[in-house]
Amino acid sequence: MSTPTYPLQEHIVRHGDVRIRVTACGKGAPVVLLPSLGRDIEDFHAVAEALAASGLRALMPSPRGMNGSTGPLAGITLHDFAADIAAVIRHEGETPALVAGHAFGNWVARTTATDYPELVSGVAVLAAAHKDFPRSLRLDIDGSMNVALPREQRLAHLRAAFFAPCNDPDGWLEGWFPSVALAQRAASAATPTATWWPAGTAPLLDVQADSDPFAPQSGAHLLRDELGADRVSIVLIKNAGHALLPEQPEAVARVLADFAKQQLIR
Repeated sequence: MSTPTYPLQEHIVRHGDVRIRVTACGKGAPVVLLPSLGRDIEDFHAVAEALAASGLRALMPSPRGMNGSTGPLAGITLHDFAADIAAVIRHEGETPALVAGHAFGNWVARTTATDYPELVSGVAVLAAAHKDFPRSLRLDIDGSMNVALPREQRLAHLRAAFFAPCNDPDGWLEGWFPSVALAQRAASAATPTATWWPAGTAPLLDVQADSDPFAPQSGAHLLRDELGADRVSIVLIKNAGHALLPEQPEAVARVLADFAKQQLIR
């Protein structure tokens, strides 16, 4: 078996009683990649290698409760998750990072930019849900990660919530951490939206999927209208749903690399 061109390396970042396992790839300006609700960093592996190939350093912190990352999961808020990401960025040195969050991960990314503006050069939100999305989709998320359900039923939930009609959801039958997802939801509920939604004053890239039920294209303008065209850039990725990363990893990496390099030359 050939060695990957940009092999993954791991290190541990500690702050207080928290231990975060970080998987890194490449050299250059840092791009921090935050996964979706109840999922770990594997969804970003292909994106990370492509970022490394473009001359950037991809950092993938596993959330608390996954892959050796540990820390309190009860009685916390999104600000606690943001503190984890701040520690990861500080561990890298002096350079502020682009922080990219997929789905739930974008909430942590925005909170990090709000709480630690000096550490964040920009925020990319990947398949970010609108403020008002159909709450019935949460049942599809729960069904997707419920291993007690029949395989075909779980695939139906995955198709409904995550994948564009042309894409195969089979790969997402694995990789779920339901207990962590519950803790992440509780932390979100304990955090007033107004304290993180604007992402401070950081430049923001809104990476939209054309078949995302959490963010239909009829509302593609909403975040830009709310936060201002001077801050928010929009990129649409075709043939993708809310999962986005396994559907179009090369396209995601390309727009992230372009955005990161824009921030470097500001």
